[in-house]
Amino acid sequence: MSTAAASDRRPVLLVTNLVAPDRAGAFAALHEREDIMLALFGGRSHHATGAVADPGVPFTTISQREAYNLASSGRFRAVIAGTAGRTALPAAAAGARRAKVPFLLWTALWAHPRTPAFTLAGAPLLRILYKNADAVITYGSHVSAFVAARGARNVHVAPQAVDAAFWTAPAPEPHRPAGATFVALNVGRPARYKGMPELLDAWRLSGLGPPGAALTLVGEPDDEQDVLPPGVARAGRLDPTALRNFYAGADVLVMSAIKTRDFLEPWGLVANEAMHQRLPVIATTATGAAAGGLVRDGRNGLVVPAGDAPALSYALRKLDEDPALRQRLGAAAADDVAAHTFAAWADGVSAALVSVGAGREGDR
Repeated sequence: MSTAAASDRRPVLLVTNLVAPDRAGAFAALHEREDIMLALFGGRSHHATGAVADPGVPFTTISQREAYNLASSGRFRAVIAGTAGRTALPAAAAGARRAKVPFLLWTALWAHPRTPAFTLAGAPLLRILYKNADAVITYGSHVSAFVAARGARNVHVAPQAVDAAFWTAPAPEPHRPAGATFVALNVGRPARYKGMPELLDAWRLSGLGPPGAALTLVGEPDDEQDVLPPGVARAGRLDPTALRNFYAGADVLVMSAIKTRDFLEPWGLVANEAMHQRLPVIATTATGAAAGGLVRDGRNGLVVPAGDAPALSYALRKLDEDPALRQRLGAAAADDVAAHTFAAWADGVSAALVSVGAGREGDR
């Protein structure tokens, strides 16, 4: 880091829509290292847990258009912006250029949506930013490969993380359906890309069901799935403590994501949560946590082709029939997810800032 960068006491501006509960810890770790201010413009979230009112670090609320004025104000030594929103990203990038400070793109995308609006406006903008951002910060290797193939030159991974201390803690009341010898768990919001129809088809094909096998669905119900196969039950939306109890009482987490025209699962933090509770994960190839290298076939879980109900069915039967395999995969899951911490995420972002001469690495 240059002497000029070391003496620059201005914070880093991070422009995003909102702060999910698990993101708050990551931002706190980054603030401790780099001194940041969040600019939050609100809007829709893909996080089932919603947003926190106070992220615990300095923040301001803005409209998307106001991102330009803030980024160009000269008050910040660098500007980071995510891909959420419509005008916030180009506004933040233009503001950083006006202020002559580094601009860093933070992206989760490893496929571009195929909607007309995105094809006409979003994709061309991102292709420009991939090539011209001073650095690109990604969720994992799958996103890094995607942006590098589109011209990104300086790419850094900030690995996805949850509150490890909470999710590794012993569950006080493990929840397990009475009499079940094999319990599969699915946790997610009611969105088509989560692959719920494919999961239910796979369950039917597997032949699993009462009295020995159960599939529990955690989250808001999907109105299109009124009739559930035998052995499948809804648990509704759970708070974190209750969800930890469900992880502790299950044998496998199933992530049945598919690719839709509008979306491709960037990661799926429930994989991290479950793995901290020593659960193996069955994930499809459309799940970011698998494409990004956390869930590994035969190492800490099973990975099957997206949309392939027979393959998903086979994976369910395989784990039902082999308790020793479940135990081995679960132990490796806990080992592998241990590196995915808030500190590791902050280190990834800090490395990107250092690479553009805007980090405070020399102060630590």
